[in-house]
Amino acid sequence: MGLVVQKYGGSSVADAEGIKRVAKRIVEAKKNGNQVVVVVSAMGDTTDELIDLAEQVSPMPAGREFDMLLTAGERISMALLAMAIKNLGHEAQSFTGSQAGVITDSVHNKARIIDVTPGRIRDSIDNGNIAIVAGFQGVSADKKDITTLGRGGSDTTAVALAAALDAEVCEIYTDVDGVFTADPRVVKKARKIDWIAFEDMLELAASGSKVLLHRCVEYARRYNIPIHVRSSFSGLKGTWVSSEPIEQGDKKVEQAIISGVAHDTSEAKITVVGVPDKPGEAASIFRTIADAQINIDMVVQNVSAAATGLTDISFTLPKTEGRKAIDALEANRSGIGFDSLRYDDQIGKISLVGAGMKTNPGVTAAFFEALSDAGVNIELISTSEIRISVVTRADDVNEAVRAVHTAFGLDSDSDEAVVYGGTGR
Repeated sequence: MGLVVQKYGGSSVADAEGIKRVAKRIVEAKKNGNQVVVVVSAMGDTTDELIDLAEQVSPMPAGREFDMLLTAGERISMALLAMAIKNLGHEAQSFTGSQAGVITDSVHNKARIIDVTPGRIRDSIDNGNIAIVAGFQGVSADKKDITTLGRGGSDTTAVALAAALDAEVCEIYTDVDGVFTADPRVVKKARKIDWIAFEDMLELAASGSKVLLHRCVEYARRYNIPIHVRSSFSGLKGTWVSSEPIEQGDKKVEQAIISGVAHDTSEAKITVVGVPDKPGEAASIFRTIADAQINIDMVVQNVSAAATGLTDISFTLPKTEGRKAIDALEANRSGIGFDSLRYDDQIGKISLVGAGMKTNPGVTAAFFEALSDAGVNIELISTSEIRISVVTRADDVNEAVRAVHTAFGLDSDSDEAVVYGGTGR
């Protein structure tokens, strides 16, 4: 008997019919001789609706109470799913994140898991139950307050539980049939990937691919937990994410030179204008940003002007953190010594990812030629051994993704990719 952790996103449990369909799939896994632990997200757009409601009541809701509110969505899902499973003749018990032993730090709205003590979950499945856990949430180690893990945190909950329970696999069920070479909502001919290495999936997730959360993949790589990304709307095999290639028949799946093209339109760009070009200035800027608990992505510094000895430093960050970053920098303006700030939230990022890039000459040239042929202007460039990322205008992103996808021969020859739920999770 194996232990399987399954995670179902909001589109999979969007309504009563969806919950009953998911319940049948869970029961089938149980009938196949597995111990089953399920992590569930809030139904459909419930989290967004709760956020909107909170903003109607208070423009800046307190972190603790905001977390208390948002965790209600997953508690609704877990209870309804447990009821549906019991209606099929199997025992199920539902648990909140804190009851499941998900211990986090005390940062509200984007807490990080620091430990998992799944004693109650282990007891439940050992007694023959199917355990249903509310995703996206935990309890702080110091104050014992309810915390949330940030958007998409249910993926992280699932992998963390899989690691703590020594599960054979963590199955992530979503509204597409697996991980594709590009977002199938943008590239209709995107091709499903059979297997992808943790490293490539990390780059895709960090670059905007919505099918898996970056922290989820990071956690899975650390504890070597294979992830199987599948659709809850079909019975098709999905995409395996693991450290080693999977075997299909009598041969292993080969890793492609290019894994895929990702894009992200959720970021903004801040340019700090007129920074003195001397040691310590960049450190002051990014210490200010770090102290405000803001994560940044790409960074570019211009060559200083000989006449003035001043330079400009640009960086990208989540749009949701833009106002906070501007306020933090303005508050430390005298300490840093810059002239002004520019804010731009009409940008998009396009990334080409593939472990084979570093050993195949011409990849970089082909990437930029494809963007040039599509008439796409580039504002920032960032690279790693397995990724090239550029920032361009948000209006150009979809065309850029399609152009790069075609240029690298990633278009599928078969039918168009199916998006069952429409949300990407």
